[in-house]
Amino acid sequence: MKRIFTRISVLAAFCLLTINVALAQNITVKGKVIDGGDKTPLPGVTILIKGTQNGAQTDENGNYSISVPANATLVFNFVGYTALEQAVNNQTTLNVSLASSTQQLEQVVVVGYGTQRKIDVTGSVGTVKGEDISKQASVNPVSALQGKVAGVSITNNGTPGSSPQITIRGTSTIYGKTGPLYVVDGVWYDDINFLNPADIANISILKDASSQSIYGIRAANGVVLVTTVKGKKGTAVINYNGSVGIQTVTNQVEMANASEYATAVNEAYSLQTPPVAPLFANTNLGAGTDWYNQVLRSAAVTNHQLSISGGSEKSTYNFSLGYLDQDGIVKNNNYKRYTARLANDFQIFEPLKIGYNVAGTYSKSKDAPTTIFRGMYAASPVVPVFNPDGSYGDPNAFNLGNGSNMNPQATLDFFNQNTTKYKINGNVYAELKFLKNFTFKTSIGGDFGQEEVRGYVPKYKATNTQLSTISKLDIDRIENRNWLVENTLTFDKRWSDHSLTILAGQTAQRNKMYTINADAQNVPYTSEGDLYLALGDAAARSIIDKGELSTFSSYFARVNYGYKNKYLLNASIRRDGASQFFGSDNVWGNFPSIGAGWVISNEEFMKNQNIFSNLKLRGSWGKVGNAGVPFNPSTQTVDQSAALIAIFGGIPYTGASIRSIVPPTLFWERSAGTDIGLEMGFFKNRLNVELDYYNRKTEQAIFDIPVLGSLGTANSSLIANQADIQNRGFEFLATWADKTSGGLTYSISGNLGINNNKVLNVTSGANPIYKGGAGLTSGYLSTRTVNNRPIGEFYGYQVAGIFQTDAEAAAWPGFKKGDFKYADINGDGTIDLRDRVVLGNPNPKFTYGLNTNFAYKNFDLTLDIQGVADVDVFNANLSSRFGNENFTKDFFDHRWTGPGTSNTYPSADLAGGLNNAPNSFYVEKGDYIRLRNIQLGYSLPSAIVNKWKMQRLRVFLNAQNAVNIFGYKGFSPEVGGTPTNAGIDTNVYPLFATYNFGVNVTF
Repeated sequence: MKRIFTRISVLAAFCLLTINVALAQNITVKGKVIDGGDKTPLPGVTILIKGTQNGAQTDENGNYSISVPANATLVFNFVGYTALEQAVNNQTTLNVSLASSTQQLEQVVVVGYGTQRKIDVTGSVGTVKGEDISKQASVNPVSALQGKVAGVSITNNGTPGSSPQITIRGTSTIYGKTGPLYVVDGVWYDDINFLNPADIANISILKDASSQSIYGIRAANGVVLVTTVKGKKGTAVINYNGSVGIQTVTNQVEMANASEYATAVNEAYSLQTPPVAPLFANTNLGAGTDWYNQVLRSAAVTNHQLSISGGSEKSTYNFSLGYLDQDGIVKNNNYKRYTARLANDFQIFEPLKIGYNVAGTYSKSKDAPTTIFRGMYAASPVVPVFNPDGSYGDPNAFNLGNGSNMNPQATLDFFNQNTTKYKINGNVYAELKFLKNFTFKTSIGGDFGQEEVRGYVPKYKATNTQLSTISKLDIDRIENRNWLVENTLTFDKRWSDHSLTILAGQTAQRNKMYTINADAQNVPYTSEGDLYLALGDAAARSIIDKGELSTFSSYFARVNYGYKNKYLLNASIRRDGASQFFGSDNVWGNFPSIGAGWVISNEEFMKNQNIFSNLKLRGSWGKVGNAGVPFNPSTQTVDQSAALIAIFGGIPYTGASIRSIVPPTLFWERSAGTDIGLEMGFFKNRLNVELDYYNRKTEQAIFDIPVLGSLGTANSSLIANQADIQNRGFEFLATWADKTSGGLTYSISGNLGINNNKVLNVTSGANPIYKGGAGLTSGYLSTRTVNNRPIGEFYGYQVAGIFQTDAEAAAWPGFKKGDFKYADINGDGTIDLRDRVVLGNPNPKFTYGLNTNFAYKNFDLTLDIQGVADVDVFNANLSSRFGNENFTKDFFDHRWTGPGTSNTYPSADLAGGLNNAPNSFYVEKGDYIRLRNIQLGYSLPSAIVNKWKMQRLRVFLNAQNAVNIFGYKGFSPEVGGTPTNAGIDTNVYPLFATYNFGVNVTF
């Protein structure tokens, strides 16, 4: 690490020396910038030296001062105005006026295999600038998108180094890969956790099938296009971004103290049949142990990035180094990430351009036990962390030992697991322009990575249940070797009132994964860091290796046509072949799309109106596919085991058994979608509004449906194309950007997404698919997926009150006073599985965000608010009880303690009868609104930073997730999960608030 930063320092010193020499030849240019129409001063105008990021801003009177080379060209930029370039030519005074423009319409949007003017786009594409991503404290760029794009739902996990779940326009896939396709500079990925957010120039999210279909094979769950930062022509620019901060627990669940716990446990024992003697003779035990305070902490986080970019007329470069050190809020938990990236572009001669970008990422984490939050939640406060003699407090000493009541500190101290990841990725390309209108581009990209999880359990005894009589080492290693080759030919011509772009392309791709799972027993602790599998007992070593190989071949074409900048047409088709489907008649799939747009505001009859500065109607339809299914799902396999040995003639023969059912064939999972959009601009495009309606249906969705266990299968479900899934919704985006005469520039943007999810035409008919059993007791299942209902709805008993007396409960076998009183839905006088009803929906109906930016003089302020509504969470923390777990303070304060005390909360005997069965008490509203990010920055005046040989120096304060408003009784209602297990809170690693101080320096 020291060697890395020594090299950075040397490199930075060299670049500073070069810049100082250049600055010695500079002159100071002063001037004023005004509005070309009303001649008023324009404050906050950005002035850059062309080809660099060096520059200044006008003050409240429109004045500026900047040190530049005598032969430089200045570029003046301001929201709502046309950019202006002005040569200095040794002038020391340069006054300019800017003309109002339709900048919003001319904005370039990144789309599949190219770019388009926003006004020409016929599909639904959401864009986020890199500067809006880097302004957040998020260490993962996907997390920074939360609340910024309508129709995009992001669920974060607090585990350091983890990747958020992203859902675009609702859940449309249940089995296999449910996430979107990420395309980074033309290379395909399943995740972009390896990217440093500061390396991103912009992100485009393709939301409708028309814009996605050019990536047919993998676009069913959306496409996220990432463009990284490139070098620009001009002198070298050195930029440093750094921050240090603290992460703190928010909305910590308050648990019952020792006295309250003892009281509740004694009550639970008294309610047993027959009653059991109290466990605690004395309940006056004081506060006891607060296990959250014992295990959790305020955690430090530091993030640094250094980049150097520049270039000449013939070549440009960008080089960056990044370092992240993030502690988890669980003690001992830590994540470190090192990134390096280099991009070069070379103009060999006028028609030929070549380039490459390569990135390397290394990360290492000291992991936290996955059960630690469950352990803290369940642990008894009467158990001390340590006994007076230094030994661990043992729940068994208090007759509290069970499957979940343990000493969390012992769990933490004897957990030793590290995860290491290496990744190298990037691509090289060549682009040739010929015959005036043609461009041929070829690109070869790759993704080579390795992940290793190494866990070691020593021989130890902490308590009577937390012990290991042998030491054990586990190593899990995953290697990925992926490559992608793409060739495209583009014809682009503008003539008279016409514009035509034709794209044709071909793609070949191979993904290879190799995994090894190995373990050994009786490995000495002193061997840690060596090849210690070999040091374990030879008879107790196990190695399992396996791999997957998938190949793809694709051909695609697209036509974009425009007439008089009023009538737009987009049509594309992609044909994909995938090895997962070899051996069937469905190797190849075709994915067409068509989109049309009408720029109404350019019509003659709109010329004299003063309402719309822009009015565009667009519509699209398309099909996309999902090849992210398990490897060889249609291949019948057999199992061999010692139980199947038969002896004939004294010779043992190993038998085989078919223990799984596979479909005879598996089809492409296709998604067909329609989108209708309306774009409007008002007040010279200061206000821009976008409305979208979409209707998307996944056809032949791959489901796993239950099969009878009597068939002798090991698996209890059959994987096949079993259903259709529909997502329909509405999206709204409004942005106001303006300036005031006092020098304040600002933008306010709000977005809203509404989605309705429904399963259609399930092959199994009325037979529901039950899931959601993870973390629940007694084998209960809490979700149901059935025809004409949303995916993974919560399903269970409807609570109608609490039985107040035994006499009241006597009519219902199996119930007693203090128990939940369930509604008899079918009226048969008994409570059984036939009385279950829909309890809630984990699929959010509403997602929204409010994003604002303000700049006044040298100050800037960013404020982002984000939230979801009409969504439910299943609080499995409350229902998962084995007998003596702790209670929340909320439950203790409101529990039933006798007739008339509560008709909502049950007694302390939650583990009795059907009390812990899935029911409406455990399903809570998951709505929340969050102050996602707030950042206040101050840029030192140009006169000061120029004296320090800098171009810019900005300091900032940042707070993320500082304010969270919700009614859910857990840490956070932001709970992810697979589609049929979503929204079930089993003590996931919660989010936290982050407070940062940082600095941006540009030389």
